[in-house]
Amino acid sequence: MSISSMNSLREYFLKNDKRLIHKWDHYFEIYDRHFSRYKGKEVVILEIGVSHGGSLQMWKDYFGSKAIIYGVDINPSCKELEEENISIFIGSQSDRNFLRELKSKVGKVDILIDDGGHMVQQQIVSFEELYSIVANDGIYLCEDVHTSYWLRFGGGVQRSGTFIEYSKNLIDHLNAYHSEQKSRLDVTEFTNNTDSIHFYDSVVVLEKRIKSAPFHLKRGEIIIDHVVPEKGPAKKFLNSILIPILVSFNKVLRFFRLPSIYWK
Repeated sequence: MSISSMNSLREYFLKNDKRLIHKWDHYFEIYDRHFSRYKGKEVVILEIGVSHGGSLQMWKDYFGSKAIIYGVDINPSCKELEEENISIFIGSQSDRNFLRELKSKVGKVDILIDDGGHMVQQQIVSFEELYSIVANDGIYLCEDVHTSYWLRFGGGVQRSGTFIEYSKNLIDHLNAYHSEQKSRLDVTEFTNNTDSIHFYDSVVVLEKRIKSAPFHLKRGEIIIDHVVPEKGPAKKFLNSILIPILVSFNKVLRFFRLPSIYWK
């Protein structure tokens, strides 16, 4: 593939002779897919994990001169990497007090990128504290979530407490309007503020949008009669007994998260 056929982020990366950038190759397509609508506009970006500052410079080039860019890192030396339109805060992404103070300083952001320490608990704490400052039409992107499968980062397949397992639960909250078990799953602020969740290799992207309860519509002429044919008296009597029993039994199975039994 020639450089000219690539998106501008990958092109910048391949030509980069400034500060070090370290990214998985397939990330550039994900970035461009979700970020391109902000190019050339007034946009606020917050990236957790500064390292050598190369990606902050890449965002500055990609989004243009109207972009305001914030970086967060635990290394005090990163403060020296500030430049025009790039400000850096020093602190730990697992420190809730620091993150709450950070929120008061930066206000709303359009894009938040978690490329920090990649420990599973760090990713969860950062999301819980910072998702609220993402603008109503903004994006939260957590990368390197493959650490949810790496032991030294606290990971493991289907292991409780990893960011991947945490993110799977967010799918339920996205669909909470359809829940029949409100005591277990009810509509939350997340439900009303989140439009979509995208899972990629090593990356989870959440796109925000203010929503109300979903509703369905019908348009067009009815052609086929879907009325169920009348059943005989014996069949109707049997159904009147068995169906209520089956419904009650399935409620018990649902409580224990076991597969349902169907009556035809």
